[in-house]
Amino acid sequence: MGQGNLMSSLIMIVAMIVIFYFFMIRPQAKKQKELKKFREAMKPGDKVVTIGGIHGKILEIRDTTVLFQSEGTKLVVDKAAISQSFEAPAR
Repeated sequence: MGQGNLMSSLIMIVAMIVIFYFFMIRPQAKKQKELKKFREAMKPGDKVVTIGGIHGKILEIRDTTVLFQSEGTKLVVDKAAISQSFEAPAR
């Protein structure tokens, strides 16, 4: 009886690890991979949003930083601070 109890407990633990992997770890890794691909594909002229919510247009891309312009102000931010691209609304 103890052997069956141990086996079912082990199966439950393995099942929980598998579920955790597919619902937590795998999607996060996929998202990080897509974000890295996006940052490598950035080019001058792209409109982007920083993780702080600042919208602007890329002027220059350096090794680890990006120079971009927002409302007439030029800012230098780390590439890791760029979170997504955006399209400006039509006026």
